[in-house]
Amino acid sequence: MEQLSIAGRRIGPEHDPYVIAEIGANHNGDMALCRRLIDTAAEVGADAVKFQSWTKDSLISRAEYARNTPYVKNGGAPSLEEAVERYQLTPERHREITAYCRDRGVVCFSSCFSRAEVDLLESLDAPAHKIASMDVNHLPLLEHVARTGKPVLLSTGMATLGEVERALSVLRMHGSGPVVLLHCVSIYPCAPEAVNLRLLATWRQAFDVPVGYSDHTMGVAVPLAAVALGASVLEKHFTLDHGLEGWDHAISADPAELRALVAGSREVRASLGSGVRTVSEAELEKRKVFRRRMVATRALRRGERLTDADVEFKRPGTGIQPDELPYVRGRALARGVQAEEELEWGDLV
Repeated sequence: MEQLSIAGRRIGPEHDPYVIAEIGANHNGDMALCRRLIDTAAEVGADAVKFQSWTKDSLISRAEYARNTPYVKNGGAPSLEEAVERYQLTPERHREITAYCRDRGVVCFSSCFSRAEVDLLESLDAPAHKIASMDVNHLPLLEHVARTGKPVLLSTGMATLGEVERALSVLRMHGSGPVVLLHCVSIYPCAPEAVNLRLLATWRQAFDVPVGYSDHTMGVAVPLAAVALGASVLEKHFTLDHGLEGWDHAISADPAELRALVAGSREVRASLGSGVRTVSEAELEKRKVFRRRMVATRALRRGERLTDADVEFKRPGTGIQPDELPYVRGRALARGVQAEEELEWGDLV
């Protein structure tokens, strides 16, 4: 499996899950809100923040603007075009965000939607590039991203296995850095029964790359389950307030949820272990308290031979064990004992 790191942080099954706070367009075009989102994501423990690099001219056609297709909530804007213009990250905003993250020691990168935006992100020394689900079949964009040699996070929403295979082939053919496949279902919000987390194993087995999960469900239960099934990366939309106007706030994690996701993902990964059955020193000590030992059911004289009716087993587990009864049955006592007295091997002839 390919080894991958982003800004020095190793990513893979042997490391804690890499948690990405997807700010996306949740800054709403307000750079003060954007800075608060960055600060809060860092405070609750996210490994990186991520944005979306598109502009009014690079993402949507003029005909689509004319149709004014609704994108969830347009943030109070009267038209799709005005909403996209409000939420776009201009080159100046990119530079502002990157400088702020650098000053704060926060890792940031972005989903790129055009070759010009890839070049902009490269000029800002982005440590990795994200390919959104919508662009799994955008082969010219994949080629351009691959030529940067940077790590790539490739979302797989809406894509067939064959389309993902082709996308990986194009990335590798053109010199891409290591790739993480992010399982994704491009429904907002996504019902848990539509997620199909067992597909994580399919991606990993088919392509031998690290796998992750880009989440659009409500809450944190499903992404935590993804960690248990092998996700090395978690991407979750992030907001300060579900009630804010905008496209993704309602389906995003708030600070309390993101904090729970970060802490919970590490606990889940720590709980997975090696798959090899061992009994820990702590459990061996517990045996001495929680298991049972042999005691006499009645007063017995020296020389009496023990039958099953003469003994029973009670806590603690420090003496003759229940599974050792066959080695006791029929043996004579070396001394007399009282009812309920604990028996030792030295009490037997």
